[in-house]
Amino acid sequence: MRFLNLLWLASLLWLAGCATTGTPSDTTSGSAPVEAGTAAHTPLYPSGPLQPITPGAAGAYAVAGISAPADLWDRIRRGFSMPDLDTDLVRDREQWYATRPDYMQRMTERSSKYLFHIVEELERRGMPTELALLPYIESAFNPQAVSSAKAAGMWQFMPATGTYFDLKQNAFRDDRRDVLASTRAALDYLQKLYGMFGDWHLALAAYNWGEGSVARAIARNEKQGLGTGYTELTMPAETRMYVPKLQAVKNIVADPERFRTELPLIENHPYFQSVEITRDIDVSLVASLAGIREEDFRALNPSLHRPVILAAGMPRILLPWDNAQVFRRNLEAYSEGQYASWTVWTVPSTMSVSAAAKRTGMSEADLRQLNGIPPRMMIKAGSALMVPRATTTRQDVSGHLADNGQIAFTPEIVTRRTTVRAGKRDTVASIARRYKVSAADVADWNDVKTSSAFKAGEAVVMYLPVRLSKTSYARTSPRQPVAVATKARGGKAATAPKGGTPSKRKR
Repeated sequence: MRFLNLLWLASLLWLAGCATTGTPSDTTSGSAPVEAGTAAHTPLYPSGPLQPITPGAAGAYAVAGISAPADLWDRIRRGFSMPDLDTDLVRDREQWYATRPDYMQRMTERSSKYLFHIVEELERRGMPTELALLPYIESAFNPQAVSSAKAAGMWQFMPATGTYFDLKQNAFRDDRRDVLASTRAALDYLQKLYGMFGDWHLALAAYNWGEGSVARAIARNEKQGLGTGYTELTMPAETRMYVPKLQAVKNIVADPERFRTELPLIENHPYFQSVEITRDIDVSLVASLAGIREEDFRALNPSLHRPVILAAGMPRILLPWDNAQVFRRNLEAYSEGQYASWTVWTVPSTMSVSAAAKRTGMSEADLRQLNGIPPRMMIKAGSALMVPRATTTRQDVSGHLADNGQIAFTPEIVTRRTTVRAGKRDTVASIARRYKVSAADVADWNDVKTSSAFKAGEAVVMYLPVRLSKTSYARTSPRQPVAVATKARGGKAATAPKGGTPSKRKR
C-alpha cells in the first residue's frame, strides 16, 4: 500500500512538471496582456482522479528544457513570443543590417552593458524578449542619443512622456538616460500600450507614433470597413518601417549564421551592480575608489549632468560587477578629505553671470562651463547653480533641490545711446518716468540736476535697453556633446486621447 501511495505521488509530480510548459498557443500575442510580476505560463494541476495520458494529449505539450542558456543571446531567443512579420520591408531591413557588419558589431557590443538587466525585467513581467532588442532600433543602444525632436536616452523618451512616467529632468540629471529608470518607464509604457491595443505590433506602432495616432488610424479603417492590423493602417514612413526593423534584428539574432553575422559573446550574467550612496560625492572620486575610468562610470550612469552625485536625488549608482565590492571597501576606508567638491547655490535674484561668478568665487568662464550658461544671458532668480563647496561644509544638498532644481535664463539687457526730444514742461523726473529709468541716471547722462527742466524740443541723451529676444531662454542642462539617434524623424505631431499618456514623440 505504501508503495502504491509513493507511486501515485510520483505520477502526480511528473504530470505537474509536464503541465507547466504550457500549450503551443501560449507563445502567440493574441492572449490578454500579462501584468507585471506574473509568469508567462500558468501551471496546470490535475483535479480529480488521474487518467492515463493519451497520445493526443501528450502531443499538445512541449517538454521543458532544463539546460541553462549558453549565453544571453540564447536566453533571448528562448523568450521570443511575438508573431513574426514577413514582408518585403523586413527583407529590406535584413539586407541593410547584414551589409553593415561594423555597425552591427559596435551596436551589439555597446548593448552588452545593459542587455542582461533588460532581459531580466522582461522575464519578470512575462513580456516577449524581442522587446530587449528595441533599443537597437531606437538609439543603437546609446543612452546619450538625442533625436532632432529632443527624444533622449536609449529608449528615446520625449520630455513630456518622460515626466508622465516619473523620469526626473532637472539641472543635475536626466532620468530619460538612466539605465534602470528609463527601462522601467519603457516597459511600463509598452505594457500599457499592449493593454490598449491587444497586439504587440500595434503597441510598438503606438510607442513610435503615439497612442492617439494609432487609435485614430484604427478608427478610420473601421469606418471604411478595412482591416485594423499593423500592415493595414495608414501611417508615417518611420512607423511603417518600425516593426520591420525590429523583426529584421530579431531574425539576425535568431540565426546569425544565415546572415553571415557574428554576435559578440554576452554572458548570461549581470554586467553591473547597484550600490547605495548616502552622501554627496564627486564622480571622479567614485571612479577612483572603484578602480575604473570616469568614462566607464558615466556609461553606466549616463543621466548625470554634473561632476557630483547628489545622494538625496540619486541614492544608488551602477558599477561594473567586479568593481562594486572594490568601491564599497575603499569607500569605507576613505579618510583623505571631503567627498564632494561641489554644492548647489540658489540664485536669490536675477543677475548677470559676472555678478554670480563674484558671489561664488569662480571665474565667469568656469561658472558658464560648469552650469551650461549660454552667451548673452542673465541667470533668473531661483535658479540652482552648481558651485564650489567650502571645505568646512558638511551639509548635503536637500532632496527637494536635488530632484527639482532648474536653471532658467533671460536675455541680457543691452543699452544703446540715443536722444529724445523734450516736450513742453518736461523735466528730468518726467522723462525718467516715461522711459522707466531713474531720474539720477537721466540727470547724469545730461550733466544736469535731478530737479532740472528741459526746454521744448531740447535733445535729451538717453541710454535705453535693447532686448536681444522677446522671450526668456531656459535650459535645464548644460550643452554636452551627444550622439544623435540614427533613425529618421518623419510624420506629424501625435497626441494622446484626452486623459491619456503624452505622445512619446512630438514631430
